[in-house]
Amino acid sequence: MSTPVLFDVPGPKAKARIRIGTVVGALLVLAVIAFVLVRLAGNQQLDPQRWSVLFDPASGVPQALGEALVSTLQVAAVGMVFATLLGLLLAVGRLSDHRWVRLPITLLIEFFRAVPLLVVIFALYLVLPGFGIRLSAYAALTGGLVLYNMAVLAEIFRAGILSIDKGQREAAFGLGLRKSQVMTLVLLPQAIRRMLPVLVAQLVVLLKDSSLGFIIGYFELLRQARSLVEFFTPQFGNQYTFQLYVAAGLIYILVNVLLSQLAKYLEGRTNRSNQAGGAAVKAEPADQMGAGAGAP
Repeated sequence: MSTPVLFDVPGPKAKARIRIGTVVGALLVLAVIAFVLVRLAGNQQLDPQRWSVLFDPASGVPQALGEALVSTLQVAAVGMVFATLLGLLLAVGRLSDHRWVRLPITLLIEFFRAVPLLVVIFALYLVLPGFGIRLSAYAALTGGLVLYNMAVLAEIFRAGILSIDKGQREAAFGLGLRKSQVMTLVLLPQAIRRMLPVLVAQLVVLLKDSSLGFIIGYFELLRQARSLVEFFTPQFGNQYTFQLYVAAGLIYILVNVLLSQLAKYLEGRTNRSNQAGGAAVKAEPADQMGAGAGAP
């Protein structure tokens, strides 16, 4: 039976205090939720008529939010793919034994990690036209997300690769594998499994950062919600403002939850395949020993 080494097992009194703290914390959360609901009800924000506009096709709200969701997912998907690929290449380059490769890549990573994402987006959208390069709002937002997140992901990949025991690298070289084979066949598969939760967390951040397209006029979810508020305000005042922003926020939450669940599914499948592979490796020597014992 294994025993924890980083903390002591809670005793009866500690378990009782934990239970009391959990109950008190849950009651505080419920009290805050009840307070918010009472205030919203007092302001008539929970009126079903106000929320029905989100589901009424005649209002055009569901269609507008759906189009904005597609635009948001387009930016996020392209940004995730290119940021991941470029981040992986930069991580491998930063681990290069060649100084002339390692130093420029290190400077590139540190530069884009240090510069705020909003500044990168502004530079692509507002500064590049001064040099004769004009980018659309979509291209500027996507480019900014890729440049910033590739630097962050490069450090995540590098940390994951360095976390693998050096003995595995040395054993792979001892078997005659080339450096590229050691990286792709030995180090990266293990590093990616270790980094999967952090990678997903960073991709969720990338998805949420797509809302910065609001600043340069790209019609993602937040910008579309603001546009709908401006459309309804002359006719109905602020009657639907709260509902429209809540709808945009809930869509972000739903997409992020689905992304996290997909990551958990992939992680579970990876762990199961690893366990099955380990069991097969253990079973093979046992079968060979049995065959050897039965041989004359």
